[in-house]
Parts: sequence; C-alpha cells; structure tokens
Amino acid sequence: MNSSQHVKITTADPSAIGLFGLAIVTLVASTQKLEWTHGLSDVIPWAIFLGAFAQLFAAVQDSKHGNTFGTTAFGAYGFFWLGVASTWMINMGVFGEKLAGAVDTHQLGAAFVGYLIFTLFMTIGAMETNKVLFIIFVLIDFLFIGLSLSTLGIAEGFFHDVAAVSELLIALVSFYGCGANVLNTHFGRTFLPVGKPFGIFKK
Repeated sequence: MNSSQHVKITTADPSAIGLFGLAIVTLVASTQKLEWTHGLSDVIPWAIFLGAFAQLFAAVQDSKHGNTFGTTAFGAYGFFWLGVASTWMINMGVFGEKLAGAVDTHQLGAAFVGYLIFTLFMTIGAMETNKVLFIIFVLIDFLFIGLSLSTLGIAEGFFHDVAAVSELLIALVSFYGCGANVLNTHFGRTFLPVGKPFGIFKK
C-alpha cells in the first residue's frame, strides 16, 4: 500500500529584517549627506551588511513565500547597496589609483535613473500592500530623483539636499514599518497600524 505525506514548512515574514536593514543604512548614509558626519569609511560596512545582506536575506525568504513583489524589491535594493558600496570604494582608491582615476560619475547617474524608473512602478505595487510601505516607496522616489539629478550635475546642491532629507525620512518610516511588522505579528493584532491598501488597482 502506497501512502504519501505532505510536510509543510512555515517560515517567518522577512519584511521586518528587510525594513530594519533599509532603516539602518539610510539613517547612517543620510547623516553623511546632511553633513552631520563626514566621510564614507564607516558608511560602507552598514551599506554592505544592513543595506545589502539584510535585504538580500529578506528577498530569499520572500521568494519562499511566493512573494514576487517583496523578492524583487528587497533583492533589487540589496544589490543597489552592494553597487553603491563598491562605487564608494573605487572612488576612495581601495582598488587602486588607476580605477579611481577613470571614474565617470555620469555612469552612476545613469544607474540612479534606472533605479528611479524601477522604484516608480514598484510604488504602484506598494499602493496595494499598505500605506506605510507606500510612503517609503514615495520617499525612495524622491531619493532617486535627488541622486539622479545631483549626480548628473543638474541643480546639484538643491537635489543633493532633496536626496539627503528623503533618505533620513526613509529611515524613520522604515523603523516604524519594521516595528509594526514585528509587534503586530508577535501580538497577533494591530498594535501599530500600517494602513490598508488603496484598493485602486487590486480589488
């Protein structure tokens, strides 16, 4: 007699650790943009381990949940921070003076424009997740508008400030989102509200 068994493996929602990684790296990076701190040496570790690894971990876990939106978002931004950290290290001469001397910042500007395009359509998806996530994505839109234009030399000072303030606000809202995800799940009720989906595109 043949019999079959089905084993169900339950994994935790990785959104909290992903949002925590985003919150920490944007907090640290924003202090440099706002000139509250100076240099990038102590930003790089947080970009790699929190901005990149924490979000990539969340992406892998979200894929196990069949969550295409979460996998794509956390994965794309995780790789973004690896790219940014590498760019900073190239500019600082970590990989040699020849590589540092060949830098063309317009290439970085093009990458920022690409991420702006990506974030704009992800913002539409965030509208049907919750309002806290939607706010985070809108702020990321402004971050990439600021990064793109300032890096391309368009109203550089103004758009640098737009990026700096947006990045700090991303950190603060992401901390809230992380806390809401952990506590709401832990208590089994809405302890910190995140807002219902808009219900415009997804009924």
